[in-house]
Amino acid sequence: MKNPWTLLIVDDSSADRAIYKRYLSQDPHQSYIVVEASYGQEGLDICKELDVDAILLDLLLPDMSGLQVLGFVQQHYPQIAVVMLTAHGDEQVAVRAMKAGAQDYLVKDQLKKDTLQHTTRNVIHQAQLQHQLRKNQEQQLLISRLAFQIRQSLELEETLNTAVTEVRYLLECDRALIYQFSKDMSGTIIAESTAKDVGSVLHQTVTDTYFQTHGAEEYCQGRKMIVADIYTAGLDPCHVDLLEQFNVKASLVIPILTGGDRHTPFTLWGLLVAHQCSSERHWRADEIQVMDALSIHLSIAIRHAELLAQTQAALDQEKALTAFKSQIIATVSHEYNSPLAVIQLAVETLKEHYHSLNEATREQLMDVIEKKTKHLSTLVNDMLLANQAELSQLKLKPTAIDLKEFLSKLIEEHELMGSDRHTLSLNVRGEIEGFVGDFGLLKQLFGNLLSNAIKYSPEGGHVRILLRGDATHLTCQIKDEGIGIPQEDQKRLFQPFSRASNVRSIAGTGLGLHIVKVSTELHGGTIHLESQEGKGTCFSVSLPKHLNATGA
Repeated sequence: MKNPWTLLIVDDSSADRAIYKRYLSQDPHQSYIVVEASYGQEGLDICKELDVDAILLDLLLPDMSGLQVLGFVQQHYPQIAVVMLTAHGDEQVAVRAMKAGAQDYLVKDQLKKDTLQHTTRNVIHQAQLQHQLRKNQEQQLLISRLAFQIRQSLELEETLNTAVTEVRYLLECDRALIYQFSKDMSGTIIAESTAKDVGSVLHQTVTDTYFQTHGAEEYCQGRKMIVADIYTAGLDPCHVDLLEQFNVKASLVIPILTGGDRHTPFTLWGLLVAHQCSSERHWRADEIQVMDALSIHLSIAIRHAELLAQTQAALDQEKALTAFKSQIIATVSHEYNSPLAVIQLAVETLKEHYHSLNEATREQLMDVIEKKTKHLSTLVNDMLLANQAELSQLKLKPTAIDLKEFLSKLIEEHELMGSDRHTLSLNVRGEIEGFVGDFGLLKQLFGNLLSNAIKYSPEGGHVRILLRGDATHLTCQIKDEGIGIPQEDQKRLFQPFSRASNVRSIAGTGLGLHIVKVSTELHGGTIHLESQEGKGTCFSVSLPKHLNATGA
């Protein structure tokens, strides 16, 4: 048998109440906890004290009309389903009640057991679905609001404080907090939102003392609480052991992870925690899902904040922090908006219409998500790489590389992502054996040049790659038939965030050629540009076969 529903009968006839109660007790599909009231105000008082699922409401009551009671319930308890009980001939009034918010009505003189049972089950079920829909909408609004703030602001403190406030409001819990770990896995609460009635109990100093002393225990209204749910997917065993120490009753603890790409393992940055201090609570699946989603967005915000901190440190050395910060914010905001909107639309389409979509359409939507995600990852990596270059933190990892095979694979990757309008060819001459370089930086170098050749040739054309070698050096030329670069733009083109004046609506951050130049110079090489507006561009990169002092 399912969990019982709480049903309130508001009717001044004790005989009628007894009949309804008997009928409902005989329902083979659902059990009920039935509460009775003879007056309208008495029923409203009960609604304040109990979690009522539905009300059987008589139209005529001694102290007020059923319509008045209905109006109050609609205003203060919209999640409660209401079934109006009318006498024969009052159907028009009942229709008015339904327009005012009642889910259904029943005529007393014609009431049958099966009808009452079916109607009651149906209206409660519908009310629960509507309530869940409202909750889902609120959750999606919260996630969208937080994601928007992350895109628009790189102020981590503001984002974290907004997150805990919204979590406490949405989950209707007593407290929400974000706990950040230090390198030694101690930590502190860095953002917190607490209900007024438990604020004095959950004093910051007391809480921090318990987190630091016990590492895992929370003091809430004088009692140690036990964790209701801990989610550890993707964590190392040591992280799982650490999280299991957080024995907090009626709490939902979600790890905030950073990293997790192919170069960086997951790192346990901190915890997103929701507390129910006034009573025990079982967390619903949708509440867990929204906390999971928020933890992902917080990870993005943290990644943004770390990127900003690194960038600020680099630009402090060059006394250009303000201008660089303004540019990076504008770039991130602009470049993230479009792909995130596409990803969100694709995800929503899959969620809402998954079963009605054919397999080809599903695969197409998944491909869109994958491509846009890779684009965002590339953007972050470009910014990190540019920042490392500004701080002189880039170190080469030399390895023997077959540059012909290297370029061939790179061309294949770009052919898969490119259009039929472009033709890519590789021509190799001379002695190319014995080359040593950094695989990752060379992929950034030639990947950016090849990508630009395709991107800035919107009408298509032939992209030629010529690789020549002699005893000591390799030279690679990448020539396109695209829009070219105006003469006045060529001198500043390798500077960060610099783009040609004729790119029009072609997307870009202005970091690619800066990364190309840095990578070339780290290898002890040189880069030369030849271009004429409207007639294409040719980049020539010359690299020593063996790293010299610059790249050591």
